[in-house]
Amino acid sequence: MNSRVRREALERIVGEGDRNCIWELRMNTNAFANLCELLQVQGGLTEDGHVSLPEQVATFLIILAHHKKNRSLQVRFCRSGETVSKYFNKVLKAVIRIQSILFAKGCLGALDGTYIEVTVPELEKARYRTRKGKICTNVLGVCNREMGFVYVLSGWEGSASDSRILRDAITRRNSLKIPHGNDVIFGVKLIKLP
Repeated sequence: MNSRVRREALERIVGEGDRNCIWELRMNTNAFANLCELLQVQGGLTEDGHVSLPEQVATFLIILAHHKKNRSLQVRFCRSGETVSKYFNKVLKAVIRIQSILFAKGCLGALDGTYIEVTVPELEKARYRTRKGKICTNVLGVCNREMGFVYVLSGWEGSASDSRILRDAITRRNSLKIPHGNDVIFGVKLIKLP
């Protein structure tokens, strides 16, 4: 029964088209299949008859994409906490082995936004309300390849879109400097720069 539950859980993520896969793993089914192959061929990730390679990679990505705890994956895939941890670490080691392959030419680092809950006057609350209903400010952080912060922009209201914040970051006086000819992937969207 547990093996059926595991297969069904994985099937709901990667077997029912790109929509669920993008939501759960932050990539489409083709990218997921390519990542699994890359981790197996180049990263040395293996199946041992206990946990399939796609389940190992999916579990790893769900934890990273959604900040899920070990316990939630235990329930979802009917696994022990020890098993979830063991295979998370196996995939992590494979990713570390192929890290040089994962950085694309022209990749300068990583950027993303995060919400920080704030208290604002009642009249301002609508502007600071996020899609999830929390009152937050939106903070953009940019890291270089060594994961050191090279730029931080804070103060945008929680309702502001990623592209609007990025546009502000690259057009303001002390702007984020992105070399000409590079594109930016922000969140899950590719943004073409002028």
